[in-house]
Amino acid sequence: MRIVICTSYPVFAESMSFLLTTRGDDVVAVVSTLSEASLTVSHDDVDVCLVDVPRLDATDSADVLLMGIVKPSTAVVLLTDDLTAGATVAEAVGARAVADKRKPLEDIIRLIDSVHAGSSPSAPSESRVRFTPTRVHDNRRLASFLTPREREVLSALVRGEDTAKLARRLGISRTTVRCHVQSVLTKMGAHSRLEVATTAVRTGVVSPRTGEWLGSFDR
Repeated sequence: MRIVICTSYPVFAESMSFLLTTRGDDVVAVVSTLSEASLTVSHDDVDVCLVDVPRLDATDSADVLLMGIVKPSTAVVLLTDDLTAGATVAEAVGARAVADKRKPLEDIIRLIDSVHAGSSPSAPSESRVRFTPTRVHDNRRLASFLTPREREVLSALVRGEDTAKLARRLGISRTTVRCHVQSVLTKMGAHSRLEVATTAVRTGVVSPRTGEWLGSFDR
């Protein structure tokens, strides 16, 4: 099995790499950022990418999404100490499973083996949102109702901009930004900034790399 480990904790990375290598797995790379992990997955044959996600914003989620878009054969496993929040994130970004970082390394490796074998070890893999052609069309249709300003706001959410940064760049108040964001969520039928950003990426409305609006869609 070819594995990429993405974590900012060197001790965890070294320990996990040692155990995997000892039993004969190939640790392709150990990286500290999601952009590095996404780039590695796009250039190498990777079976599993283990991603440590203490926090995940819209920019990060785009990098996780790219792993599945560019290489559908790569299974992404999220590593977290909050399984409830992790399951929500996993569903949003299409990760295959969630691993509890508080568990022994051997337990995490068993879960990775299960994912690689194609089984469904956790709820996120069973309940993950699937973007069928009909769902893609529906989301693009909803996006067509966004005003130019709302499209600009959605693109900014995909880039991971927060309220303060967006307000400064657009020259408007934070309150106005929040109103635009809420309008985008309402029109797109989303419940959070992360959900609307990942939906926009997965349905081809906004570029995950640049935040560029990708085109006009018929209503």
